[in-house]
Amino acid sequence: MRWLSAIFLLACALPAAAQEEVVSGLSQDRISITANFEGSDLLVYGAVKREEPIPDTGLLQVIITVEGPSGPIIVRRKSRQFGIWVNTSSVEVDDAPSFYAVAATAPLEYVLSQTEDLRHKISVPQKIRSVGAPQDVMDSPAFTDALIRIRQREGLYASAESGTHLKEQTLFSATFDLPANLVEGNYTTRIYLLRNREVIAQSQSAIYVRKVGIERWLYTLARDHPALYGALALFLAGLAGWAASEAFRALRR
Repeated sequence: MRWLSAIFLLACALPAAAQEEVVSGLSQDRISITANFEGSDLLVYGAVKREEPIPDTGLLQVIITVEGPSGPIIVRRKSRQFGIWVNTSSVEVDDAPSFYAVAATAPLEYVLSQTEDLRHKISVPQKIRSVGAPQDVMDSPAFTDALIRIRQREGLYASAESGTHLKEQTLFSATFDLPANLVEGNYTTRIYLLRNREVIAQSQSAIYVRKVGIERWLYTLARDHPALYGALALFLAGLAGWAASEAFRALRR
């Protein structure tokens, strides 16, 4: 008991490890999608709060992510048969974010260990969950890779090496390009502080992306009243065809 008491007193006498916390902000926390929405820029900025001097136990690194609503998606493979391209196989990805962007102070392989990536699911491949695949599909990871490539071309997935700027081991910022084809929903920004490739602190904030105006009305109509939406679409298509026909007839005169 005396040995245990001595160890306890010694531990209390040692200085506490420096605690580092995240204080962050966003340039905007609400994004409105209108009929002429062409995308937007999002600035994530902040500082590292400390009660003690900067520790010398490794260089500080910062990773910032922006994630959109997630859900399942079916990825199909096309093959050429009898002179035409047809769907020959498919894999259902259980969960994939509709938008995901990563910005770090250095390439991820240098600032983030594989163990920490598995734990926090920070990199783009780790955010996609595909548990099972049909028995006739032998290369299911290729479908996940295809999904990533497609969404990268569409501007929905991005990974910016050295995209986060860090000043004096305290102030940080990163700018993200949000494309015009954003999905409506709640988006999440996450900030990770790392030392020696391990996460030591993190913080998150919410961004609300909503359709407004005519876009919101059409979205609600298509979701809640699909039959009426289809009838309206047919009527507008017919009206546009009639208007074009009358315009060409007037030009011929």
